Amino acid sequence: MSAALFEPFTLRSVTVPNRVWMAPMCQYSAEPTGPGAGVAGDWHLAHYGARATGGAGLILLESTAVAPEGRISPFDLGIWDDAQIDGLRRITGFLSAQGTVPGVQIGHAGRKASTQRPWEGNGPVAADRGIGWQPLGPSPVAYDEVHPVPTELTVEQIQDVVRQFGDAARRALAAGFKVVEVHGAHGYLIGQFLSPFSNRRTDAYGGSFENRTRLALEVVDAVRAVWPEELPLFFRISATDWLEEQGWTADETVRLAALLREHGVDLLDVSTGGNGGPARIPVAPGYQVPFATRVKEEAGLAVAAVGLITESAQAEKIVANGEADAVLLGRELLRDASWPRRAARELGAELAFPPQYARAF
Repeated sequence: MSAALFEPFTLRSVTVPNRVWMAPMCQYSAEPTGPGAGVAGDWHLAHYGARATGGAGLILLESTAVAPEGRISPFDLGIWDDAQIDGLRRITGFLSAQGTVPGVQIGHAGRKASTQRPWEGNGPVAADRGIGWQPLGPSPVAYDEVHPVPTELTVEQIQDVVRQFGDAARRALAAGFKVVEVHGAHGYLIGQFLSPFSNRRTDAYGGSFENRTRLALEVVDAVRAVWPEELPLFFRISATDWLEEQGWTADETVRLAALLREHGVDLLDVSTGGNGGPARIPVAPGYQVPFATRVKEEAGLAVAAVGLITESAQAEKIVANGEADAVLLGRELLRDASWPRRAARELGAELAFPPQYARAF
């Protein structure tokens, strides 16, 4: 018996062995300061390595900051310095040896930066800790009543951010990644520019759809300029802010998806929400999949679906029916690092396993 979920998928020169992929999820486990700031360590190697031996076809490392001030928390991974390459290369080497395609999400948190780790409360880092900083954003509009008002980026600073993404992509290549994903979702900096809810600018980066999408396209161009033509480029987006007409909409997502395809993006990683405000999110199993399907059908771009995908039959249906080209699992892979192997058994599919584990099968 064959299963669509375990068929290979090729983008440019990269073939991913199956359609079960790991979504980026921050681990908040790097050193916050000093020479080890942002450097991947043993936790990251063990964490991602377990999901590779568990059978994930592609692993996208957590949002990895293109600048120190772009970290969500002081404990985030970074890719703003060449000294961070070796720690990442340890991970890509192990993932590749297991047959898993190594990918990385590069991002900038914007106004949602300098926060505590989730188990510390998620609010802004207390000033007396000495490891926080003043966040930046498209406009002086705070994320909520708890977070500080960000400093509005100048046009010159915006261009610095574009260069930082390009430099990050160069380091990702040196570290051995085969896929790079630009983080434009969940109310982080690029998503903040996309949405009129957080972007109140009146210059070339605010107002119209063309202006609000300018940063996203400039970043993609900067990344594509250094990312080899034979390697795929992903973009993660929140298809809607869930703010009705106040924020970014699904219609705008389809428009942007077509532009991203023209600028060299190969796949849209479709999520939703995260930009604050009075969002009403109808959370249910697979609730974000229809947004991915619409992009696939209307923009002609490959898509990955994410969001409360937990069961093998559910994931198989999404791929087999053409609703998405792949599924990205998040929390479910935190609960079960070998979910792909369990799904393969349940679906009667073949999935290679490390010879060290042969006795278990």
